[in-house]
Amino acid sequence: MTVTADRESELLASVPTGLLINGQWLPAASGKTFDVEDPSTGKVLVSISDAGVEDGAAAMDAAAAAQASWARTAPRERGEILRRAFELVTARAEDFALLMTLEMGKPLAEARGEVAYGAEFLRWFSEEAVRVSGRYSAAPDGKNRILVQKKPVGPCLLITPWNFPLAMATRKIAPAVAAGCTMVLKPANLTPLTSLLFAQVMQEAGLPAGVLNVIQTSTAGAVTGPLIKDDRLRKISFTGSTAVGQALMREAADKVLRSSMELGGNAPFVVFEDADLDRAVEGAVAAKMRNMGEACTAANRFIVHDSIADAFADKFAAKISALNTARGTEPDSTVGPLIDGKARNGVHALVSDAVANGAVAVTGGARWTARATSTSPPCSRTCPRTRAS
Repeated sequence: MTVTADRESELLASVPTGLLINGQWLPAASGKTFDVEDPSTGKVLVSISDAGVEDGAAAMDAAAAAQASWARTAPRERGEILRRAFELVTARAEDFALLMTLEMGKPLAEARGEVAYGAEFLRWFSEEAVRVSGRYSAAPDGKNRILVQKKPVGPCLLITPWNFPLAMATRKIAPAVAAGCTMVLKPANLTPLTSLLFAQVMQEAGLPAGVLNVIQTSTAGAVTGPLIKDDRLRKISFTGSTAVGQALMREAADKVLRSSMELGGNAPFVVFEDADLDRAVEGAVAAKMRNMGEACTAANRFIVHDSIADAFADKFAAKISALNTARGTEPDSTVGPLIDGKARNGVHALVSDAVANGAVAVTGGARWTARATSTSPPCSRTCPRTRAS
């Protein structure tokens, strides 16, 4: 099915562009905005509010004020809100898929898969909300009883990455809702629109004002730094780069703040001498090219036995060459653009370094257009300095 320009415009017009603070969509206190671009063309999709320190403080005020009443909400009620959110996301699956494709670039087929995957976190935790159980037992001396009761930790700061805009948001928001915690969500500035649409869906599902607050910003450190220092914040959950995660952990350590970190990745793909070469190549393409290779689990290094290295490279290059690099909205697109110029330049730098050190470029590496952030997927034979048997 071809996606028309009118369909894209209609969807973008339906997405909130403000900050969600205490149940209201507001402009930034400074009045500032920033642009969200289509990575396949470099064109601006929409301009949205750009949160500053004052907006972050207002979001924390709202989360802290709502915490006590939200924690007292019956687990069944919290579960029902999540169930309604699951149904609403599922009903609007095409909207979420197209929006992710527009702002992140992934082909629609992959975006639809993420919607289904991301929605399942809502369904799962809708059922887990009523299973937050404690423990009752006799003390070892037999004279007393021990009661363990689990309670919400309190306001949480949730920071999501750009590569899976919906799934990473639902994976953090759903358990917080189920447990009875309020939240301040800081989505990635490259792909904030999906989070804004999802926040709107959570409102429609009945989530009370102040429970979920969304502060997209182009100056993440300036906004999140004061939040981490705020004594009312009880937990931080971050998915992103190792370098940023390390910095956040240092800040959190000063406050002895509960932290959940999912950081980086540099996964090797190892092919032994006795491997089924065709199956290995199929697995390698899937491991490398899922989500345009922009995933922490993507294969970044291929370690292949010397005796089959050339055959593997030829077969792998043939598969890579057969992929259709196109805007994610195109019906036959199998590989979309990289997220931005920095990512594109990084790929070119890796290829250039490999070739300079003796690798042979087998296929790929060509750039689409002057403004696009995509290259055709490159493949090179192993550099002599890294070759091993």
